Amino acid sequence: MAEFTTSTAPADVVRRQYLASAAGDLEALRATLAPDVEWTEMAGFPLAGTYRTPDGVTANVMEKLGQDWDSWTAHDDTYVVDGENVVVLARYTATNKATGKPIDIRVAHHFVVRGGLIVRFEQFVDTALVREAMAD
Repeated sequence: MAEFTTSTAPADVVRRQYLASAAGDLEALRATLAPDVEWTEMAGFPLAGTYRTPDGVTANVMEKLGQDWDSWTAHDDTYVVDGENVVVLARYTATNKATGKPIDIRVAHHFVVRGGLIVRFEQFVDTALVREAMAD
């Protein structure tokens, strides 16, 4: 297990990010991100935009998702790796706190990993399904 926790292989770095996120361990999540990371949430998504720095990403994405959703989790299942590019097919599950409506939505994430750190992230998701769960 020690090899996985220190591996700089792009897929291992990305997997550690998902595990940290699912555990709510923002410190471990920040440890997978480069200081100049660019993290882009898709246009139309409630948190749409590009966030920079590990603290900026966790404050503007993970902490905000936790405020609006119960048990927000990105379940990673398929990894496609091409050099520093890692594409992960996954799904989001959560329940909106305001409406009580659950989601179970397929997503794709594109990561670029250099030097053992995530330098770029881009989210692809059906934003209409997320917004539908937020609407009364």
